[in-house]
Amino acid sequence: MAPPQGQMRPGRQLAVLGFIFVVLYSLVFFSGGASGGWKDRLEPRLGLDLIGGTRLTLEATNSLDGRPPTSANLEEARQIIESRVNAYGVAEAEVVTEGNRNIVISLPGENRDLTDVGSAAELRFRKVLKAADGSGAVAAPAPSDSASPAPSGSASPTPSGSASPKASGSASPKVTGSPSAGGQGGGAPAPSVSATPSGSASPSAPAASPSASEAPVPQSIEEQRKAVEKKVGAAAWAAASGLQAPADLATNPALAETFKPFGALSPQEVAVLTPQMQFNVPTITCAQLDKRPPASIKDEKQQAVACEGGAAKYLLDQAKVVGTDVKDANAVLDQASTWVVSLNFTGDGQSKWTELTREAFNNTGGGCDQTALGQDGKCRVAVVLDNEIVSSPEIQGVLTGDSQITGSFDNTSANALASQLRYGALPVTFVPQEQQNVTATLGDSHLRAGLLAAGIGMLLVIIYSFFYYRLLGSVIFLSLVLSALLVFGALVVLGRSIGFTLTLAGIAGMIVSLGVAADSFVIYFERLKDEIREGRSPRSAVPRAWIRARRTIISANAITLMSAVVLYIVSVGTVKGFAFALGLATVLDLVVVFLFRHPIMTMFARTPAFLSPRVSGLGRALPPRSAEPGTARNPRVKEA
Repeated sequence: MAPPQGQMRPGRQLAVLGFIFVVLYSLVFFSGGASGGWKDRLEPRLGLDLIGGTRLTLEATNSLDGRPPTSANLEEARQIIESRVNAYGVAEAEVVTEGNRNIVISLPGENRDLTDVGSAAELRFRKVLKAADGSGAVAAPAPSDSASPAPSGSASPTPSGSASPKASGSASPKVTGSPSAGGQGGGAPAPSVSATPSGSASPSAPAASPSASEAPVPQSIEEQRKAVEKKVGAAAWAAASGLQAPADLATNPALAETFKPFGALSPQEVAVLTPQMQFNVPTITCAQLDKRPPASIKDEKQQAVACEGGAAKYLLDQAKVVGTDVKDANAVLDQASTWVVSLNFTGDGQSKWTELTREAFNNTGGGCDQTALGQDGKCRVAVVLDNEIVSSPEIQGVLTGDSQITGSFDNTSANALASQLRYGALPVTFVPQEQQNVTATLGDSHLRAGLLAAGIGMLLVIIYSFFYYRLLGSVIFLSLVLSALLVFGALVVLGRSIGFTLTLAGIAGMIVSLGVAADSFVIYFERLKDEIREGRSPRSAVPRAWIRARRTIISANAITLMSAVVLYIVSVGTVKGFAFALGLATVLDLVVVFLFRHPIMTMFARTPAFLSPRVSGLGRALPPRSAEPGTARNPRVKEA
């Protein structure tokens, strides 16, 4: 029976393959993403393990009690972190979840500190009610004659001396007030969503009660407080609980011994204390407060304590404006050529911000005491990001427009903060666990090792092919070369179009695909031998062997392809790269099988060399040239 007519025209199939190569490498050299010299255009996008970079693991926790986050919150956090990382201009970064707590960030190509991308970025605007010394120094300059000896005497010199420098460093007192001066806001930025301020009018006694009565304390926090009480001792705890203002160690040095146990508390233990205790106990320092776990002052309806400049400790009012009130945030240069973060509020957020600045400017209810006032005698509003105060500008007017966050910013830090605020706060708080910097030297070593392994694997397949199949080994060699060129071109194009990065695992997937390709050769060539043993001529045996082998080749490659797809769907990280590379190489191998291997075999079947057992590699399957015509009809009997 004559073979199908379509299979007798190999030139058409080879022309289609040539067209695919022309289109693919036109995209490689001339597509929109191609730039640089010819060598640069041929470079695929390489992953972290091949060119070096940074990998950071973040561990998530929802609250101080350590409960794991929900899967929905973890996925939302992953997307926000990915947006923040991509804002650096590195779209090839990989951000994946790992288990039920961790998020792993991989940034190939450069080493940089990624810990900031995991910050909650919960922005709060809080009025500064009181200020005290947070340095932990036993002696402090005696104040003049202050009404409240403890707070004002020890606090006043320090805050103004330490807070002011920070505010002035970024936006000196005049720039601090520039929010109002500029109409759009100098110094006071931001968003906060709180309702009525309770306890802000009275600076002292009410300050202790609101926190105790505003909201019930979670059982886990209450248990931790009892543990802290036991640690510091009943006498120290009772003395701290009775404070209505910061204790003055300068006038009463004996108190230093009483409150000494509080100085030995860890930041985690300090975090569970009430805001009044954190503020009033002088041995609780900014060093402890600044290292509290993330989300320690998350509740905008509670008063809070935070530090600025590492020495000024502030008692802060409830948050009246929060991050969700910010519509957009951008890093810009102000008139003094200083980097600031410009904030654009939502409609409701703008109303809240205007009301907060009015309250601060007029010191409504006398909520801000003398220690907290700025140089012009106006209240300050602290811009609190997570647990830290970015700046605390003095409000010099009622602000009705957009505002700015001032601080000791440069271009990088201002853009980082702007991207955090622009993409929103994380629904989950994170603690950085491990940041690993992979050097370019190590990555280059991995790349050479991977390419060497791929080269050795291909060489062994080719040596075996020429040894066992002789002339047919050239078909295997050319097929592997064409397949490799297709895969390489596809990697370059996919790297530009969808950001696919080639990793060491991806190279492993391609090496595995060599075995799949070799299997399809064996299937085809052994089918060809069977056809010749049954007495058919090589020219007619080639298309018949193809028809019989085609289904088996397709089935074997389909199974490999399905395995790669399933592995890609259920896996994460580098395993995903392995699955993608294996699937891509398998698909392109099928293209080469259909458009090159079969047509080239059809052409070889017409050559005299193909009829020689010693040259073709078909071995004893071909009858000897001197044999009688009928002897080839029963080759199995002859071989026996």
